[in-house]
Amino acid sequence: MSVTAIVLAAGKGKRMHTDVAKQFLPLGGKPLICYSLDVFEKSKYVDEIYLVTGEDAIEYCRNEIVGKYGYGKVTDVIAGGKERYHSVWNALAAAGPHSADYVLIHDGARPFVTEEIISGNLEVLKTEKACVTGMPSKDTVKISSEEGYVTDTPKRANVWNIQTPQSFEYSLIYEAYRKLIVSEKEVLAKGIQVTDDAMVVENFGNSKVKLVEGSYENIKITTPEDLDIAEILLKRRGL
Repeated sequence: MSVTAIVLAAGKGKRMHTDVAKQFLPLGGKPLICYSLDVFEKSKYVDEIYLVTGEDAIEYCRNEIVGKYGYGKVTDVIAGGKERYHSVWNALAAAGPHSADYVLIHDGARPFVTEEIISGNLEVLKTEKACVTGMPSKDTVKISSEEGYVTDTPKRANVWNIQTPQSFEYSLIYEAYRKLIVSEKEVLAKGIQVTDDAMVVENFGNSKVKLVEGSYENIKITTPEDLDIAEILLKRRGL
């Protein structure tokens, strides 16, 4: 079984209100992106890593991240695209259609992915073709109209907050993304916003997507408050 990890670090992080992209902000003395790379680098399941970043940050990542911290599993540093799904496709295309049996796609702004989460995803892939990490919602969720009025209240037991990694049979996700890119104009014309990898499989992969429980600590760093929480979690873990 061969496993590729795609780690996304191409976002600008505008909601952090900082000139430094959030994935490179310091956390516990090193760039935030290093924490997820550490886990994939040390994982007994992962064979190679593709790191995706902004075109202007490629050399920085090669020298100050991959080289400095010795990430030997990083096969290449790939330039991202305008949207998240462009960045994922760039990595899949760079790896090629038959590069691995499975792929784990992870947001580099989630520093607290664990080996247990990785193994949980891969265990599900023994019987399923697609799965996504998430946790049952703690909050009641409301569906809103465009005018800001409540239109529906889903049953909370059926609502999950989705995380990463999102994991797939490689050939499935490659072909689903290829179809998305080919039909991108039509997708955008319909007002569809592709916000995660599962959506691509749901629309172009002809496969069900299984939910896999991750961790409430597997947070995404999006705002300054998230970085404060990450510091607390880091101390709790003794990292």
